[in-house]
Amino acid sequence: MTSDHVIAAAQALAPVIRDMREELDATRHLPTSLAEKMTRAGFFQLHACQELGGPELPPLTGFQVIEELSKADGSVGWCAMIASSLSLTTGWLAPEVGRKMFGNPLDVRIAGSIRPEGRAYPVEGVHRVEGQWNFASGVHHANWLYCTCKVMNGQHTPEVRTLLVPAESATIVDTWSVVGMCGTGSHDFVVDGVFVPHEHDVSRSKPPTASGQLFTVYNAAVGQGATWSNTAANALGIARGAIDTFVDLATSTGSTMSTALLRDRPMVQTRLAEAEAIVGAARAYVMESVRTAWEAAGDGALDAKRHALPLRLAITHSIHEAVRAVDIVFHAAGTNAVYRKNPLERYFRDIHVAVQHAAALPLHIEAAGKVLMGHPLSSVGW
Repeated sequence: MTSDHVIAAAQALAPVIRDMREELDATRHLPTSLAEKMTRAGFFQLHACQELGGPELPPLTGFQVIEELSKADGSVGWCAMIASSLSLTTGWLAPEVGRKMFGNPLDVRIAGSIRPEGRAYPVEGVHRVEGQWNFASGVHHANWLYCTCKVMNGQHTPEVRTLLVPAESATIVDTWSVVGMCGTGSHDFVVDGVFVPHEHDVSRSKPPTASGQLFTVYNAAVGQGATWSNTAANALGIARGAIDTFVDLATSTGSTMSTALLRDRPMVQTRLAEAEAIVGAARAYVMESVRTAWEAAGDGALDAKRHALPLRLAITHSIHEAVRAVDIVFHAAGTNAVYRKNPLERYFRDIHVAVQHAAALPLHIEAAGKVLMGHPLSSVGW
């Protein structure tokens, strides 16, 4: 799987995704036929390690794939973003264990939660896992579940570990009734007394077993940014989809107060240009930050302060800028935008859910400012 091939595959799937948008909202998860197409294209395992037969695609390729999918539909891009980011966990498994878990050819479709909402009890070489986790995007098509647990071993402060549990061992709890990102299927799931081998531990507190450049980046302080750049790609892809939809609308529609096409109105033209500049600038900032960190890793010169700070700041900034751009074109469309038949309202709903992700929290901007003021990286947890 080459970078050009997988990006072209995402572009080719866009018309299929657009045709399924109503079904995505109605079922509240990816239709089986679409999930199967995405599985065959490798969109759920973009960063799986090469030792297991994965593509281990670099961050900028993942960014462009997620962006293309998100242009067509935010939920589809989100599911690919979450699963591909979690496919990095393959690099924390012993190769022989990973091959047995994921098969040949490799098939990794992981859903789950980083929140330690489960409990793991050590029992003679295994963990007995129980708990309920929320926000498990893509849980309907997942084959493994990322279960972050507190290990109950008698210590006053339980150790937090993450274990991969077979998806068929869990029960999905229907909780995903939301304003946007309806098609992600981000329901809760319950695991009740499932025994999990210690070898299925993918906790990021230990070094990866994989040795590729991608895992060098992730194991450094810039690591969170390496995966959260895909979150920025999802938001910017939604914004691009909204802008393109607005242009189509403006070239064919007037308003309730005038039959003049929106495209011929100076204020509408100004708003479109503003949105275009906002998205273009934010995208360039993220991609340059990712590219710089990636090249530094390849040269063995990765530096936490020089690379983590701009990367984290660019990601958070870009997600909020994507919201701003969508808001501009949504309001410029007037009452046209409020109808369900107009895809612009879906982009509006989706971006306002996407910005709730942890990658967009204002504390990341505050942390970057603190480091810029001379405080050490350790003071902000990087």
